[in-house]
Amino acid sequence: MVTTQTGSLYLQPDRNLAMELVRSTEAAAIRATPFIGKGDKNAADGAAVDAMRKFLGTVNFAGVVVIGEGEKDKAPMLYNGEEVGNGQGPACDIAVDPIDGTSLTAAGRSHAISMLAVADRGSMLDASSVFYMEKIVTGHEGIGVVDIRQSVGENIRALAKAKNKPVEEMRIAVLDRPRHEQLIEEIRSAGAGTRIILDGDVAAGINAARHDSRIDMAIGTGGSPEGVATACAIRALGGFIQGRLAPGSQEEIDKGLAAGLKFDHVYEANELVRSDNTFFVATGVTDGELVRGVRRQGDIITTESIVLRSRSGTVRRVVADHLASKWLDF
Repeated sequence: MVTTQTGSLYLQPDRNLAMELVRSTEAAAIRATPFIGKGDKNAADGAAVDAMRKFLGTVNFAGVVVIGEGEKDKAPMLYNGEEVGNGQGPACDIAVDPIDGTSLTAAGRSHAISMLAVADRGSMLDASSVFYMEKIVTGHEGIGVVDIRQSVGENIRALAKAKNKPVEEMRIAVLDRPRHEQLIEEIRSAGAGTRIILDGDVAAGINAARHDSRIDMAIGTGGSPEGVATACAIRALGGFIQGRLAPGSQEEIDKGLAAGLKFDHVYEANELVRSDNTFFVATGVTDGELVRGVRRQGDIITTESIVLRSRSGTVRRVVADHLASKWLDF
């Protein structure tokens, strides 16, 4: 029997950088494990940063940190502008968060992850001068249907119709912040239910775009860097994301304008990250809906990661067993 294959990736398979990057998030998650529930988020973050940086140095790429732990003087490792990788291979922008949910980790709560996102060099929006961004994320059903300029109720009803789902069965993820009190009221007034999250709006956004998640939409104001990282994942999932900068002061506006950012502008997915070759990798630190947290049974440490790539449109789950003696003394 003769078959024909026309898929470009079938004809010309290429290397998936994310399968190398996952070792960095695994390392960060494992090294943070001794600090879960110990109340010291800085110690957890420090251990994760150190581990991620060491493993990134072995990856075959020339990365520049666009979204990192902060400026060089305040973040000696994985700071904005730091060069990572072995200097060979593709030139990339990289967004890192060794622990998205340091407070969750310190308190022993769920949904903390170690994550990083990668895209072609110069393609990620550098929104670091404006800390907050208003965001809305859905699955592919939201494309051409949902718009951040519409009211919350309109968006919920439009998405419910597109998903052929009763409004009362819709679940909307929102960060638990005082600034969202009115938003939460509007969601419930529309007839939908809320999924209130303490931290970790990157994972919430990804869950909103997954076909097998209970969350239908993630909405609200969170970190601008997290919005750009989320966009890398959403492009791989074929979902929908929009963002609108939410400056907290005139100083932020001035810095943003100097950096070429636009205010009163809705950033679409292809503006948050312009590359069509994005990678997103996350490993669970504590158990969550996206991935399970690090587990230890005797001499074995088990990690679960999710690996997304936009060019191939693939979502992989990587479960790995590690010898504890190689990693930890606990």
